[in-house]
Amino acid sequence: MARKPTKASQRVGTVAFYGPDDKRASKMVVAVFANPDDEEPSALERWFTEGDARGDHRLARLAVDFLTRSGVHRIAMADRIIGCPHEEGIDYPEGESCPRCPFWVGRDRFTGELMGEASSPSARRAEALAMRLAKG
Repeated sequence: MARKPTKASQRVGTVAFYGPDDKRASKMVVAVFANPDDEEPSALERWFTEGDARGDHRLARLAVDFLTRSGVHRIAMADRIIGCPHEEGIDYPEGESCPRCPFWVGRDRFTGELMGEASSPSARRAEALAMRLAKG
């Protein structure tokens, strides 16, 4: 007989990388969702680096420790840098482009394509996850 999933086993972790362009991730955001359907994370951590967060073993260890402490058993992550590391409404005004990251101006952060070019179906499917990550 199959066991009913416990609350802890439903926890989902997300990992997202942000950077000034699509080559260097200067920010890593790890979020925990107590339930896969939750709109807001129950826990969130942000780490910054001058190098590339994707190859930083110290940041990887911090992320693994955070996810382990949070009881996460499943993780989702984008396969690319998904936007500027600065936060709209905090680091620059709502509705404007980040003045420090010109690479992302007019660019679809999920596909890397300039706006106006066709978006890929996978980018549209990933949008729900990416919107959660964008809040980090």
